[in-house]
Amino acid sequence: MNIHEILKYLPHRYPFLLIDRVLSVEPGKEITALKNVTVNEPFFPGHFPHHPVMPGVLIVEALAQAAAILSFKTMDSLPSDDSVYYFVGIDGIRFKKPVIPGDQLILKASITRHAQGLWKYAVRAEVEGSLVTEGQLMCTLRSVK
Repeated sequence: MNIHEILKYLPHRYPFLLIDRVLSVEPGKEITALKNVTVNEPFFPGHFPHHPVMPGVLIVEALAQAAAILSFKTMDSLPSDDSVYYFVGIDGIRFKKPVIPGDQLILKASITRHAQGLWKYAVRAEVEGSLVTEGQLMCTLRSVK
């Protein structure tokens, strides 16, 4: 999926859209997406100016955005203005290596459970084949109107 299709599946926009491309998606199973990490990211001047590192919470957010695309592809639907896809749990997240400008972050999410409106995923992020982050996320789709 290119950026134009991604924009149909995620309500996020700059500076919070953290998916540049979906490399593969198998509805009901798994997704692999990509985030190009550039020195121009708005968070780098403050985190940390002398040694820029992508904040871990934004790596987790990127993983959640990939998971959201997977869920909508699985449901064979697009998000609407009447609902929001929320985090409801973040478990066992571990950060193994820093992510720095110039890295290509590969985001992977696989559905481990879907019941009663809750989705659970195993997630991992890699740079050049090396694990940088892993854990589990839980999300749900809720009406906002």
